[in-house]
Amino acid sequence: MKNNHFFSALLVALGAASYGILTTFVKLAYAEGYNTYEVTFSQMLLGFLALLVINFFYKGKKQTKPVTKASSKNIIHLALAGTSLGFTSIFYYLAVQYVSVSIGIVLLMQSVWMGVVFNVIKSKERPTLLKILAVVLILTGTFLATNVFFDEFTISPLGVLFGLLAALSYTVTIYTSNTVAKHLPAITRSKWMMLGGFIIVALLAIPYLNENFNWNVFTKWGPILALFGTILPPLLMTQGMPKLNVGLGVIITSIELPVAVIAAYFILNEEVNLYQWLGILFILTAIVVMNLRKLQQ
Repeated sequence: MKNNHFFSALLVALGAASYGILTTFVKLAYAEGYNTYEVTFSQMLLGFLALLVINFFYKGKKQTKPVTKASSKNIIHLALAGTSLGFTSIFYYLAVQYVSVSIGIVLLMQSVWMGVVFNVIKSKERPTLLKILAVVLILTGTFLATNVFFDEFTISPLGVLFGLLAALSYTVTIYTSNTVAKHLPAITRSKWMMLGGFIIVALLAIPYLNENFNWNVFTKWGPILALFGTILPPLLMTQGMPKLNVGLGVIITSIELPVAVIAAYFILNEEVNLYQWLGILFILTAIVVMNLRKLQQ
């Protein structure tokens, strides 16, 4: 049981870490002149196509036990649940048009307490004092790690709204990864959830595809963005999240921020000050303490 918890927590952490690494590559793509629609559309399309290919070979491989097929109802539910993947990207990118990236990340990380509230509503159990302390540590660490206290910024009500909607969408993604069609293989669930996310992004991006759309993004940045943004995260989270509760799941996903800061430090040569390292330490401490407690039970 302890090993199952550790392995599930590790999978979720790796999925969230993939999102953290993604941030650095998105910055590099933007630096070369690619825009939000090019980045998001290529990421979603290539990710969905890759999951189709992976599913094809998975079905063709000899299985030790029969693989449960997805019913039409399962597919619809998973696609609807997957729309949260698309909405998270859309709302976050809209948010950072009105507020700084640092503020945008702080708003996105509000998914931590939202996930705990979701879990309280679902399980009808009060959060433990340790879980509340972990949330406080993570949010404090988020403010420190994003250097918000030392940056000049302006607050836009519209930016705050989009940022909170992104956090809510991210929480829904974690919740649905934990609950929808859990009897199906993770790879099948990921494919249909990604279809829902791709449809949402495509509907918004299509009007811009004929307006100076740089198709080189599909060969330059698309594959790596798809790998870390739309292939690894859903595969890992749909495998790991069903064995964790939502509240603990979102606490683990907060590792995304430390990974993003560390990746920017090593790959983009961005300066990271003492307060940011302290914030990273707060977040990692909260994650470790919550999971050590689970392993000791």
